[in-house]
Amino acid sequence: MNMKILIPILIGVVVLLAISAFSFSVESKSKPISEPTYEIDFTYSDVNRIIEILATQNIVMSLPAEITDHTIGQYCTFFDDEDIRKIVKYCITTALLDSNGKPLGNINMGGSPDASTMALAIIDVSPFLDSKEDEVDFVFQTMIETLVCDCWEEKRPGGFESIHQWLKTAEEHYLESPQTTLKSKITGLDEKQLILEITAKEEAYLWTLIIIK
Repeated sequence: MNMKILIPILIGVVVLLAISAFSFSVESKSKPISEPTYEIDFTYSDVNRIIEILATQNIVMSLPAEITDHTIGQYCTFFDDEDIRKIVKYCITTALLDSNGKPLGNINMGGSPDASTMALAIIDVSPFLDSKEDEVDFVFQTMIETLVCDCWEEKRPGGFESIHQWLKTAEEHYLESPQTTLKSKITGLDEKQLILEITAKEEAYLWTLIIIK
């Protein structure tokens, strides 16, 4: 089975189109710093847990492959608060297949060889924005609950009752906007930053979730 997906092309589209992005940001109502947090410091080994969870919905995730050459910036890259592109030193990538064995997207994680600082999931959907709504919801929810915290309903960042509501709100904003890319940020959820991006490409859409420590 060929598990490779042309994610460098997909990420390249996101980077190029993000210039004309429409965005909205929200902050979570997190507890004061003096109070204990959930303190989930995600590591590369969390990939194994994500594989197990996704398998419960018949989503196949490959074992991670290291990216060691100059293409690392195409697999593990993100933009900081000042929209400056950041590239990590070390990156692993995995491929996702849906229940029919068709390519769904990728989950990547990067940082240094010893510690991860960011994780990225990108799902390619067509022909409509909500064509793979269940898969997008489940992959992104798994990423957040595994790498950030299983605390969304308690914290309700941005006033969103669920991760699904956050995604649907972003979808509604995107459909109402003339821009090709939408970016929504949630900060302060267990001291991490969540970035959701929706980008149009030829006859398809890219849903991207980036988690940054």
